[in-house]
Amino acid sequence: MALLSQIGFAHFTPPSSLSSPPITHFRHNPCSSMSSSSWTPCDDKDGKKSKKVWIWTKNKQVMTAAVERGWDTFIFPSNLPQLANDWSSIAVIRPLFLGEGEILDAQNKRVATVFDVSTPEELEGLRPQDEHAENIVVNLLDWQVIPAENIIAAFQNSQKTVFAVSDNTSEAQIFLEALEHGLDGIVLKVEDVEPVLELKEYFDRRTEENNVLNLTKATVTNIQVAGMGDRVCVDLCSLMRPGEGLLVGSFARGLFLVHSECLESNYIASRPFRVNAGPVHAYVAVPGGRTSYLSELKSGKEVIVVDQQGRQRIAIVGRVKIENRPLILVEAKAESDNQTISILLQNAETVALVCPVQGNKQLKSAVPVTSLKVGDEVLLRIQGGARHTGIEIQEFIVEK
Repeated sequence: MALLSQIGFAHFTPPSSLSSPPITHFRHNPCSSMSSSSWTPCDDKDGKKSKKVWIWTKNKQVMTAAVERGWDTFIFPSNLPQLANDWSSIAVIRPLFLGEGEILDAQNKRVATVFDVSTPEELEGLRPQDEHAENIVVNLLDWQVIPAENIIAAFQNSQKTVFAVSDNTSEAQIFLEALEHGLDGIVLKVEDVEPVLELKEYFDRRTEENNVLNLTKATVTNIQVAGMGDRVCVDLCSLMRPGEGLLVGSFARGLFLVHSECLESNYIASRPFRVNAGPVHAYVAVPGGRTSYLSELKSGKEVIVVDQQGRQRIAIVGRVKIENRPLILVEAKAESDNQTISILLQNAETVALVCPVQGNKQLKSAVPVTSLKVGDEVLLRIQGGARHTGIEIQEFIVEK
């Protein structure tokens, strides 16, 4: 849907004036030249539109936090032009003014039509009309999920950009994810900094999914039966496809891509939601470039699902099962730096490591640990080894 032009005003008067104020460049944030979005700065590779954020606040600290995170569009009551004028002397912002059923810019041009929705009849009557502004702001006064889904369905073929007003991050997330696609943007109406920080963190996690991880080939150098141990099965709230799994390893510096149980077997039903991931001590990759111990995972936690090409997506943990099972030790040397990385896994036919893609061909997605041989190639994620509470840090460390 059409993006709004980004203009920063140094001085301006109420919307009743048609004078055009000059531009200021104080404390310019590089991100503020983009659309008011933090999911992606432009349309992503799948053609999904970037999500936009407007901030509705009278709190200076909220304004500062938002601008520092690349959000520069602010909504003011029409009777507070001086507040907008004061803020524009500190940062480049795009001021908008709330009127009766509409939002105006500093030149008194309507940039959004506003609808308060509190009844099913009002929701049913909400339809895209040519006379409406290119942006639609919906203030849902009662329900959240079902109205958001109905609005998405109603506007799916429209060129309108649809925002929902929200006063907290949890509600904003519902609006942004309803019916998988979500609304086009959020008007965050808050007087506290914390929701701004939380919303930016949410967008950062989602943006991370568009980044392709660099996976490296590794050659298996040793396979050894290791006795009994407590292993962790991670059941996700998402289905996985062949070639997908979790990044797991005994060392934070190198994580193996452990395949899901989505492949068919003669002896057990396919479980495409499950990864038999390894013992309780092992690391697993989670959003934000972090790692977590498998033993720390529980319902509601997030992990990263990765495929053979390094494409990643975030999935929610539905259940974790820890049981005592026979283990097998696998060691491999990374192609990139020849260092030895190891992992312990349950010694079972349903547990497999993901194989590299051979040229443009995908000969096989995974090899079971029970069939693994010295010389086989598997995929690793090489990264920094030193960690503090799962966050990579720079310090001397020895893992063996």
